[in-house]
Amino acid sequence: MPIGDLLLHPVRLRVLKAFLGDRALTTSQLAEELADVPTGSLYRHVARLARAGILQVVAERRVHGIVERTYTLRAHTARIGVAEAEAMSAEEHDRAFTAYVAGLLADAGRYINGLSPDFTHDGFNYQTAAMWLTDAEYRELVHDLVKDLQPRLANGPKRGRKRRILYSVFLPGPEEQIKESNTRTQERR
Repeated sequence: MPIGDLLLHPVRLRVLKAFLGDRALTTSQLAEELADVPTGSLYRHVARLARAGILQVVAERRVHGIVERTYTLRAHTARIGVAEAEAMSAEEHDRAFTAYVAGLLADAGRYINGLSPDFTHDGFNYQTAAMWLTDAEYRELVHDLVKDLQPRLANGPKRGRKRRILYSVFLPGPEEQIKESNTRTQERR
């Protein structure tokens, strides 16, 4: 199964996101966090991700005669690689992006409709911006973002830290809008 098909299933995507931030979870702990997912289904998805090498067992212990496994995410395996992304058709990219956005919408909905969201205190924020960048400026921006985010991605859980999920999307503006904007700018000069 292509990695994209494996990763972009709605339940498996939620499982993967639960492990983000160097979390180690048992399937029982995962079931508590994803309480709306039937337990049998959750166990099957975890087993599938483990067989694929995306989740790894880091500990085992006996609990009431049953082996309880603790898993972590092997983050470098939980992504669609450049070669696979380049080989994907437009329809496959559309499906993948739809799954990504559906996951974002579901996560936001769970937060917004949760027990007591405090939008300001929790730092809930969303916005759209546009930038005019050459390809070199864009590469520099991505490099700077990675450089700034990388040390923070290595932070582990500790008192006072809240786990925060970052979604990012860069989209090129439609070509017609760019041409139209350039024409208007030249006319004003």
